[in-house]
Amino acid sequence: MAESNSQTTSQTLMDGNTLAAKSLAAYGITHMFGVVGIPVTSFANRAVAAGIRFIAFHNEQSAGYAASAYGYLTGRPGILLTVSGPGCVHGLAGLSNAMINTWPMVLISGSCDQNDVGRGDFQELNQIEAAKPFSKHVGKAKDIKEIPKCFFEALDSAVLGRPGGCYLDLPTDVLHQTISESEADSLIKSAVDVSEIEKGAKKMSIASLEVEKAVDLLRNAERPLIVFGKGAAYARAENELKRLVESTGFPFLPTPMGKGLLPDTHELAASAARSLAIGKCDVALVVGARLNWLLHFGEQPKWSKDVKFILVDVSEEEIELRKPHLGLAGDAKKVLELVNKEIKENPFCLGKNHPWLEAISKKTKENVSRMEAQLAKDVVPFNFLTPMRIIRNAILEVGSPAPVLVSEGANTMDVGRAVLVQTEPRTRLDAGTWGTMGVGLGYCIAAAVAEPHRLVVAVEGDSGFGFSAMEVETLVRYQLPVVVIVFNNGGVYGGDRRNPEEIAGPFKDDPAPTSFVPGAAYHVLIEAFGGKGYLVGTPDELKSALSESFSARKPAVINVIIDPYAGAESGRMQHKN
Repeated sequence: MAESNSQTTSQTLMDGNTLAAKSLAAYGITHMFGVVGIPVTSFANRAVAAGIRFIAFHNEQSAGYAASAYGYLTGRPGILLTVSGPGCVHGLAGLSNAMINTWPMVLISGSCDQNDVGRGDFQELNQIEAAKPFSKHVGKAKDIKEIPKCFFEALDSAVLGRPGGCYLDLPTDVLHQTISESEADSLIKSAVDVSEIEKGAKKMSIASLEVEKAVDLLRNAERPLIVFGKGAAYARAENELKRLVESTGFPFLPTPMGKGLLPDTHELAASAARSLAIGKCDVALVVGARLNWLLHFGEQPKWSKDVKFILVDVSEEEIELRKPHLGLAGDAKKVLELVNKEIKENPFCLGKNHPWLEAISKKTKENVSRMEAQLAKDVVPFNFLTPMRIIRNAILEVGSPAPVLVSEGANTMDVGRAVLVQTEPRTRLDAGTWGTMGVGLGYCIAAAVAEPHRLVVAVEGDSGFGFSAMEVETLVRYQLPVVVIVFNNGGVYGGDRRNPEEIAGPFKDDPAPTSFVPGAAYHVLIEAFGGKGYLVGTPDELKSALSESFSARKPAVINVIIDPYAGAESGRMQHKN
């Protein structure tokens, strides 16, 4: 153990808390999220002193969701700090969310004194084993001298290759050990020197022959389609996608969090003709999106049995798993640069009168016209469409920079995905690959600190809001520009939906498992902390609340009362178009 000794007593000493904080700062970390307590409170305070903004939450689960989304929005590791034992366990929600969405994040947890392991110490848990299923990398600083190296290894691992979650364990005794400042500085310098990020991440070589094959497939396609997802958004590939789409005239389909890489209003957008586009295309270039449940596994009946997939993914393992016709392993931005360069040497483009484009355009116009006819009606008591139209228009009126939209819920998220319009990259955060409920307020807070120039607007179902509603106090405490709109229909999917035969048994008079208190005053919750609350039930009330809250750019909750019979059960996304 590196305790202070006679050689260091005449020098200024640094403890593990300060060395950990300085290690984060040396890496370039500027934000942390978490819940403090024994043994990490001093670490958090030292991090603030080192120039890192610490956003303190009420619950580690929400803080973890914030850290994961921060990693996605910034491309830098989101940092979650928790106490040991139950704090670490709560933090695993965010860590697993980062892994499944492939976002860079590091969960740092304090742990019990190493001398007391196995003796039933305070909040003792084998946190390394607990974190392994949800981590790309796990590490433990067993001595103060290991702290910088352990930090840099975890941070590097989070962002290199396919991004993901990493775990770092900091035992209590290590945080209290001391070394001289000069030795600490030397250890940090050594960690910087060997960091793979500092040296430049190892680049994956993309064979020019494979790029040529991909371009030949696209050139000879009769019904091509470009599909892109949040992997392309993370890679900042929007300019390359724009060039590809507009040089080839190919229609495109974003996944929900790919929306905005190209504007939803683009003439080649095929979202409103999704079923036709994926069902009839013969070559699909899939960029930064996995052929999982969100894309029906790339299989029949949604896709044609003869479709040829060109899969662009940073992970060779993902390409091997999906077995596409052709795989291009590498960063989406860099791969598309090569594809565009190859196309430029021998250009090709679908004309606007091409039968494929005409078919998609016709179907898009039909579906949009049908949707707009429904949206045009002012239905009171509110259904989902009327307030969603009003919210859409209010968000579009903000202009650029466009607000970050956080969407969570069952019906609320499903309807919002079809109605709300994304015009700029990385401005939509939703339940993601796992369909995770409870992410809302954490994502809002991450977006507000990662994109301080943007307004953040959350459109939440009342069930989704309930998971993290107490974090409205966090919004007020840090005065973040977040407006939370709650679609209040009295429960999950809309309250009591039981059939008469299901209302039986000794507890039949209890509220239904899907029911909440009718007419809950969610807007009052934020008022308890000094924020602004609105209760709305008509179009004019909602328009007024949106106008006032958007202009103020202060924490607010708008409680939108929805007809409890307006919703439907929601699970896997159903696309009717």
